[in-house]
Amino acid sequence: MPLYQYFNGEISPIDKALFQTNDLGLLRGYGLFDYFRTYNGVPFRWDDYWQRFENSAKRLKLPLSITQQETAKVLADLHALSEEPEVAFRFVLTGGYAADSVHVVKPNFLIRTEALPQDNPAGRLKGIKVLPYEYVRDLPEVKSTNYVHMVLMADQMKQQQAADLLFYKDGEVSELTRSNLFLIRDNVLITPDTNILHGVTRKVILELAQPFFEIQVRKVTYDELMNAEEVFTTSTTKWVMPIVQIGNHTVGNGQAGKKSLFLQDRFMDLVKTWGK
Repeated sequence: MPLYQYFNGEISPIDKALFQTNDLGLLRGYGLFDYFRTYNGVPFRWDDYWQRFENSAKRLKLPLSITQQETAKVLADLHALSEEPEVAFRFVLTGGYAADSVHVVKPNFLIRTEALPQDNPAGRLKGIKVLPYEYVRDLPEVKSTNYVHMVLMADQMKQQQAADLLFYKDGEVSELTRSNLFLIRDNVLITPDTNILHGVTRKVILELAQPFFEIQVRKVTYDELMNAEEVFTTSTTKWVMPIVQIGNHTVGNGQAGKKSLFLQDRFMDLVKTWGK
């Protein structure tokens, strides 16, 4: 599979070295990213992903040197070069090269073409375990490149056979390291609205659930989560992923919930016909 990348106006093979060592993304961790994929050869919810990327850039005061329309043309070219029916795209926008290691002069913009991920497909049917972790992301509405806590806890997650971390603080839950959180009680679908990244898959699930559930978008307490009938998480790679264990706590009967799987099926129906 030939993979290519775009960097500041030029397309090159994916293995070509690009960044100089005085980039603010490397020196100061000053950067953001986004990630999405195609279905039936068409980027999924492209307008939503671009809007989120653009919002993250504005919040970090990083000007974009390319428009949405121009970027769409780059994506089409990268997709064609891959010679694959489906690909994933990763945007990376950094503070760029800084002689004083502080001030932004001109951001660097990278688009990587990547093979489709395999993020625990069995977990979509059986559910996953997550570990509660007391933390709230800085600038949660920015999809920053800072995943230090996930990396720090990687060995412990592996030891405890957990797939991810569940962030909470002061008795309130927010999100997972790379995905959004939902819970179900009776026929009410609830998702946190504070200290979260506004996920595109989250938005899609809220739209798909509208005819079938009462929906509440609000603060969610840790105790409330522990008493939920079903819990699941959503992301580009996870789709709708049931959560059946939170630390030592078993959610419901310990199996993927029927309502979570129902929403998973609605999402799968949507992507099967995306772009057609």
